[in-house]
Amino acid sequence: MFKRHKITILIAFTMLFQLKSIAQNANLLVGTYTQKGSKGIYVFNFDTATGKAIELSHTDSCMNPSFLTISKDKQFVYAVNESSQGMVSSFALKNNQLVPLQKKSTNGADPCYITLSPDEHSIFVANYSGGSITQFHRFADGLISNAQQFIQHDGKSVNPARQEKAHVHGTFFSSNGNYLLTPDLGMDQVNIYPYSSNTSLPLDISKSKTIISTPGAGPRHIAFSKNGRFIYVMEELTGSISVYNFLKGQASFIQTVFTHDKTYKGKPGSADIHLSPDGLFLYASNRGDENNIAKFSILSNGKLDEQHMALYSTQGIKPRNFTISEDGNWLLVANQDSDNIVVFRRNKTNGNLINTGNTIKVSMPVCLVLF
Repeated sequence: MFKRHKITILIAFTMLFQLKSIAQNANLLVGTYTQKGSKGIYVFNFDTATGKAIELSHTDSCMNPSFLTISKDKQFVYAVNESSQGMVSSFALKNNQLVPLQKKSTNGADPCYITLSPDEHSIFVANYSGGSITQFHRFADGLISNAQQFIQHDGKSVNPARQEKAHVHGTFFSSNGNYLLTPDLGMDQVNIYPYSSNTSLPLDISKSKTIISTPGAGPRHIAFSKNGRFIYVMEELTGSISVYNFLKGQASFIQTVFTHDKTYKGKPGSADIHLSPDGLFLYASNRGDENNIAKFSILSNGKLDEQHMALYSTQGIKPRNFTISEDGNWLLVANQDSDNIVVFRRNKTNGNLINTGNTIKVSMPVCLVLF
């Protein structure tokens, strides 16, 4: 009887260890620029216990897959191909290998962002140089149609070097999935389009609203508060974040904060913005002469606590996209010009970042997707 009891305990511990091992494994997709020899998209295993990564596979000839998105079932990956002949590539993800399926034209130059709608019926692409938005229908088998809806922006703003025409820089869904927000760096505005999957043209242009940014700000990326009531707009050219109330497709201004010290005299170049999984902290990446991550606490009224902003070196050059693990323990940042991804451990209580010393070497990393 005692022997049988020991065997039962041993089996229980074995199962617990196996479950723990499974829980410690995640995968990481890395999108890159391919000018310096990158193969395109890389797949890594990321150990959520140690923060170390091991390469599993990569594509062979995917040009400039600078932004990625993945289906909810983790079976399909979609990437922009950022070039003057803008394309979208789709892949099946099988046994940690990316199997090419399709390439479709975006009808716009230099696509720089791609989003899968929450209902997974549509894919939206922001064409940066084209100043346009392209929508594709997504079928149940993961394949996509030719371009279905195409929206061309037309306008400019005060910075002649960067805002000489429209430059759509992202496609972001509201928390409830009812609106698509498209920051246009060139026009200093964010368009808010009502979305419905029940129509042939899912974005209702006639009912769109607009957020007008400060002239010269250059809105680039967007994050939503955990409850969906607040929008945080990353403004690249001024290195600032503007905060808005958001209700039924309309935004009202609350606050603008800067992502660098008041004494900073260099050139701003903000890139990406994300909230922690618990919704208590906001992070933003700064390029230009800064090469850091700014951290803010989020107050109960949605504002950012600018008095206690903290800055953390990204241990590299030109940080672009970054990602936070689902459990909130890790923040990974892609340093494009130093060819490295740096792994930070994150203190979930105060939001502070601790450099682990773990680095993933990849040529010109741009986009990170943990899954």
